[in-house]
Amino acid sequence: MTKNGKKASETLSKSVKKILITQPKPESPKSAYFELERKHGVVMEFIPFIKLEAIPSKDFRKQKIDILQYSAVVLTSKNAIDHFFRICEEMKITISQDTKYFCINEQVALYLQKFILYRKRKVFFSNDGTNKGLFDAINKHKENEKFMYPCSENQQDNEILAWLKGHNCEFVTPYMYRTISSDVKSSLAIHEFDIICFFTPSGVKSLKENFPEYLQNGTYVAAFGGNTLRAVEEAGLTLHIKAPEPQTPSMTAALERFLTEKNKSK
Repeated sequence: MTKNGKKASETLSKSVKKILITQPKPESPKSAYFELERKHGVVMEFIPFIKLEAIPSKDFRKQKIDILQYSAVVLTSKNAIDHFFRICEEMKITISQDTKYFCINEQVALYLQKFILYRKRKVFFSNDGTNKGLFDAINKHKENEKFMYPCSENQQDNEILAWLKGHNCEFVTPYMYRTISSDVKSSLAIHEFDIICFFTPSGVKSLKENFPEYLQNGTYVAAFGGNTLRAVEEAGLTLHIKAPEPQTPSMTAALERFLTEKNKSK
């Protein structure tokens, strides 16, 4: 039974033809999303539900955080990487080659290559894309480290903060950007989609701001990350697809599994 009292077979009876990805369209034509489209005969639309606004270095300085005092950086997204190095560039800060980077998954870790000589730095990541995997990586190398966890002004992972506090880590959480909702209500027929995929709590918040009267009405909802999952449930939506999981470390992997199982049940 689901939390709404429906049998699983009933909640999975709706066919899937159109999927909404609440993120920008991938630049690479080899993206796994496009392979899913071809394999399962579905249509995917990529419409960002949120946009980022940079916090200028002059405002960052008001936080009175000396970046060079911290020997390790915790990174949970490519956006965090972009804005961390943007602030460093604006403030003419050169990061030490001894700095350690702890990333939420391998994709985020590899993105560091855009800014650093990867082979010469100390980069660690969660093997399964979960916070637990990230904590395991930090735990092995946290002795004598001072951590910086760059994040959005209005979006932090409270589980990460709790873990750092609980393990007596010295850390700061500098705000380097803020997340705001995109205005999509006039250009989007939200009920045309059979699956809606969320990647951040802010994306769920944007849904509610753009469509305050929204009712799920059988639409499948997917969520990436524990905080997003909780935001979905707090918004009163029923969750059908979640990632990362041991067998589905990415949203594309979770969609692939879901669509494959639906096809088998036809």
